[in-house]
Amino acid sequence: MDILDYAFMQRALLAAVLVGVIAPSVGVYLVQRRQALMGDGIGHVAMTGVGLGFLLSTSPVWMATAVSVLGAVLMELIRWYGKTRGDIALAMLFYGGMAGGVMFINLAPGGSNANLTSYLFGSLSTVSESDVTAISLLAAFVMAVTLGLRRQLFAVSQDEEFARVTGLPVRALNLLTAVTAAVTVTVAMRVVGLLLVSALMVVPVAAAQQLTRSFAATFAVAVAIGVSVTIGGTVTSFYQDVPPGSTIVLLTIGAFVALTALASPLARRRARALAAAQAAGDPAECAIPATRGPESTVGV
Repeated sequence: MDILDYAFMQRALLAAVLVGVIAPSVGVYLVQRRQALMGDGIGHVAMTGVGLGFLLSTSPVWMATAVSVLGAVLMELIRWYGKTRGDIALAMLFYGGMAGGVMFINLAPGGSNANLTSYLFGSLSTVSESDVTAISLLAAFVMAVTLGLRRQLFAVSQDEEFARVTGLPVRALNLLTAVTAAVTVTVAMRVVGLLLVSALMVVPVAAAQQLTRSFAATFAVAVAIGVSVTIGGTVTSFYQDVPPGSTIVLLTIGAFVALTALASPLARRRARALAAAQAAGDPAECAIPATRGPESTVGV
């Protein structure tokens, strides 16, 4: 049985590849900013957009995109001005988004909580041609931002004060990062679901950081992992009849565990090489550099 003989699987694989590319592309900036759970929060808000899409008989993907972008902007405003009450405001935004989604979808004609399942946990078999079109357009926007402005976004993610001193529009770039994350969440919801999308944005980056030292290498390896696990999860879900979203996330976590296990002996070997170079009186640059931890700074 050839998986590509089915039109719905062709659409599913295309959507999976696009999500596998863009989710880590945005996640690498969120990890640097220590906002790894931002995607999870946006996913809660996006539920309101999905519910409104059913209620107004419009595309849930586009409506979720609009609501998610608005929610991401509000999150940034709360981060800037919320001060001590910011966490409470964010909690209300997240839980209000979930409640709004459930309410709106039940108010829609013929709507029920069952309609939310494919958006909460992903359902590749139900990806339509209009979904593929929306996902492709939104993915093009995300890649244009994450690649075209990679130096500026990296600078802001590393040190906002330094970026501000150098003349970068820090607030505008922060807003753009939040908006891009919101778009990524709505793109990925048809593949891994709103409740699991944050894992695909963050875990491939954390896995890549076990082996890489530079920002460019981390970016490339994270995207490679993202594409591999989304394709692997999609194919596995087709042949084994298992949920695609959870399969993709479990494969992603498996990749992180495997690369972490691989990185440990490499780190010890590099440490021994560094000690040997120092004992011989060689410059430290002659030794193999030590493995960088997830919290270390990476260069562009």
